[in-house]
Amino acid sequence: MDLGLKGRTALVCGASQGLGYAIAEAVAAEGAAVTICSRSEERIERARHAIAEATGAKVIAVAANLTDPTDAVRAVEFAREGLGSIDILVTNTGGPPSGPFEDHTAEDWRIAIAQNLESVINLSRAALPEMKERRWGRILNVTSITVKQPVEGLILSNAVRAGVTGFAKTLSNETAPFGVTVNCLIPGYTRTERLVDLAEAISRRTGESVADAYAGWESEIPMGRLGEPEELAAMAAFLVSEKAAYITGQSVAVDGGWIRGLF
Repeated sequence: MDLGLKGRTALVCGASQGLGYAIAEAVAAEGAAVTICSRSEERIERARHAIAEATGAKVIAVAANLTDPTDAVRAVEFAREGLGSIDILVTNTGGPPSGPFEDHTAEDWRIAIAQNLESVINLSRAALPEMKERRWGRILNVTSITVKQPVEGLILSNAVRAGVTGFAKTLSNETAPFGVTVNCLIPGYTRTERLVDLAEAISRRTGESVADAYAGWESEIPMGRLGEPEELAAMAAFLVSEKAAYITGQSVAVDGGWIRGLF
C-alpha cells in the first residue's frame, strides 16, 4: 500500500534509539524527508546516518532537550528551515522514573511533567499554525499503555501520560476542520532500552532477576511475547499518512492484547 508520504516532511522526537528511531526509519522508508532529534548530538547524528543509509531519504538531525520550551521551539524551527515545512510531528520522549508515590520528590514530578506533557504542548504550539494554514497535518503522540490501564510502580507515567491523552483529544476537535489529525500511539511492552531500565529497576526493588521481570510481562500478554519497535513503527507510519485522514482523536494500542478494557 502506498501511504502517500512521498514528498511529505516530518519531525520525529526522541529518535536516537528505540521507538523514535524505528518510527523515523519507517516514515523515511515511505518517502518522507525527516528531521530527528534527541538530547545527545553524537547519538542523534549516528542515528541520522543510519536511517539515511538504510532508506535513501533526506534525514537531518538536531540535538535538543525537549524539557526546555526554548529547545522545543528551536527543534521545530530547525526542521522547518532544513526541510521547508513540517507536515508531520511525532512527539516522543523517554518515560519518567519508576517507583511508588512516596519515592518521588516534587522535583521528580516537575521534570516528568516538563518532559512528557509540556514538551508535547510546546512542540504542538510551534508546529500547528503552519499545518492549519496548509490545511494538512499530522500530530502523533507516543504515550503508553498506562493511559488505558495504570501499571503498578509507574505513578509518574500513569498520571502524566493521561494528561497528554486529554490534551490530544481536545486538540483533535479544534484542528479537524483544518485537515490536521491528532492521535496518540500506545506502545505495550516493547523490546527497547526503556524496558531494560524498567526490568533492572524491578530487579533492584523486588530482588527478582531481570529475566524474571521479562517473563512476568510476557505472561500478561496474550500473544506471549514482547513487541518489536518495528511493529509499533508500522502503525505510526499509517497514522501519519494520507490514508489515515479520517482517524483523529484516537489512542491506538500496539500491545499484543495486554490492555484488558474494551476501549
